[in-house]
Amino acid sequence: MKICQLASVDFTMRHFLLPLMEGMRNEGHEVIGVCADGPKLAAIREKGFRVETVEFKRNYDILSHFKAYRRLVRLFRNERFDIVHVHTPIAALIGRLAAARVGVPKIVYTAHGFYFHENQSFWLRSIFIALEWLGGRFTDVLFTQAEEDAETAKRFGFCKDIMAIGNGVDINRFQPFNDITERQIKREALGANSDDVVILMVGRLVAEKGYLELFQAMKSVRAKLWVVGSRLESDHASSIDQAIENLKSDPALSGKISFLGYRTDVDDLMKIADIFTLPSHREGMPRSIIEGMASGLPVVATNIRGSREEVIDGKTGFLTPLGNVEALSQRLTLLVSDEKMRTTMGENGRRRAIDLYSEKNVINRQINHLKLTNETCHV
Repeated sequence: MKICQLASVDFTMRHFLLPLMEGMRNEGHEVIGVCADGPKLAAIREKGFRVETVEFKRNYDILSHFKAYRRLVRLFRNERFDIVHVHTPIAALIGRLAAARVGVPKIVYTAHGFYFHENQSFWLRSIFIALEWLGGRFTDVLFTQAEEDAETAKRFGFCKDIMAIGNGVDINRFQPFNDITERQIKREALGANSDDVVILMVGRLVAEKGYLELFQAMKSVRAKLWVVGSRLESDHASSIDQAIENLKSDPALSGKISFLGYRTDVDDLMKIADIFTLPSHREGMPRSIIEGMASGLPVVATNIRGSREEVIDGKTGFLTPLGNVEALSQRLTLLVSDEKMRTTMGENGRRRAIDLYSEKNVINRQINHLKLTNETCHV
């Protein structure tokens, strides 16, 4: 079959969709990527994939969305895809409408986390639910990563064919570091002494990832914090630039927090850290938590959709109430002060990641399900 994988930005395609594209190609299918242009597409093209670019705006600019829709209609009509598989909210909605317009036989949508959540206002939540319902009228298969999202989609009637596929990582790439000497050398290169406890946070530099609460919590935590991530140019979420600037003059945080920027060696950083944290406000089913668990790290996360499916409170880490700085500080402090607890929880998390969150299994679930559903497709 000829399959289109569509997302808004190159970051998503490079870091989240490339393994799926490779898995589908290994099954003998022709796979073409579609997303906005960006530097990270080079890595995808180096793997031998063709990527067509469409400018998507991650905002409410109706005119730009209509331009993207028209471009997709032309592209889908020319390419004659058997399956269009869409990702990320705005591109997914526009892509499904365009695919339906030209009669693509099978339209698949992976919700990496619905944009609505329990902490939104009633009206905003209702608007996003309505948009998901609308998109569902043009969707043959809906994949969610979290079981909770699948149940929500069924309750609202988003689609008839709904399946939770989970999320996963390369278990062989993300694993504990056994060479103690090399581990310490790598830590020292990033400013951590042998007796320092290092907390790692990976995520876009926006407020909804929980950075403001984390910075406040770190004032009373005797550890170092490494922050990995950057702000995407297309990101419309609230900035934390001022908070980062304020850190420079805060004596309680002086020397505690290091911003490492965008990194391609997150697996190595996981191996040399001691604790992973993600105090996010909204997630789908965060891969970074799975990476931390697979690397043998205890995890401190907020008790939100997706994260609470991955972390077993008290066994593989801790779940804290959303926005509760004191609870976040207490749980981090508990792990910082108890090496045995860190080791036990990290080992539990590693076993859970191996059992439930293998990237290979997640890819196979999608491929196998699409083989079954495609039997009714006229391709």
